[in-house]
Amino acid sequence: MTAFAPDSIVLNRKLPLWYQVSQSLRASILGRSPQAELRLPTEDRLAAHYGVSVLTMRQALKELEDEGLISRQRRHGTFIEPEARRGTPVRLLGSVDAIVAQQSGMRSELLDHAMTPVPAELAGHFPGATEVGAYHRLRGDERTGEPTNHARNHIRADLVPRVDLSALEHEPMTKVLRDLPGVRISRITDTVEARLADPETAGLLGVPLLSPILYYTGVTYDEEGDVLDVARIHYRGDRFSFSVTLDAN
Repeated sequence: MTAFAPDSIVLNRKLPLWYQVSQSLRASILGRSPQAELRLPTEDRLAAHYGVSVLTMRQALKELEDEGLISRQRRHGTFIEPEARRGTPVRLLGSVDAIVAQQSGMRSELLDHAMTPVPAELAGHFPGATEVGAYHRLRGDERTGEPTNHARNHIRADLVPRVDLSALEHEPMTKVLRDLPGVRISRITDTVEARLADPETAGLLGVPLLSPILYYTGVTYDEEGDVLDVARIHYRGDRFSFSVTLDAN
């Protein structure tokens, strides 16, 4: 049994710190090694690890407790719930780290990848391009294997030779692109809408035809304002919810 070690995160001081910390800790919990302890470090140690106050850390832990990912036992400590459902809210926060954290902790199967003509509906995102790299993945609960979403990414053609396919088995495309030398992500524009499961989505996710689906689109831009990636993800409606938090400060 190894000690549970949370990942680090670069905090954006313009965003609610407790949300960022809860996202990072959630990703660490969902992506933990099967040999990791279920007991979390103390509030003080977690606060020091993330560089936040104990009050902020307490607020982040309450978020995870409310989701059923952890339980807090007085005088005994805080523990990961081993049987907790791994579907989590789709939260649109304002940092790349938060988006990476949201998409982490899932098993991913690369169904196919190829160079393909630019889809007509994406032509406005890739002006002048004739081809893009297309990647289709089925992602799900790492523990149970249950499929929870399937994602299609279309990326700029010049990035295709540099993408590590093995990394896509356990990392979101956002992180894979961000880690490429010379690639600097400036912003991501997200939209979410309700849809009904089409035959392909129903079959991949194991849900009834026309059942509710959350359809997410994320467009990732570099510092020059050019599109690096367009992600389109179908989430199971019974495993995910959508929320937005606006900071008044």
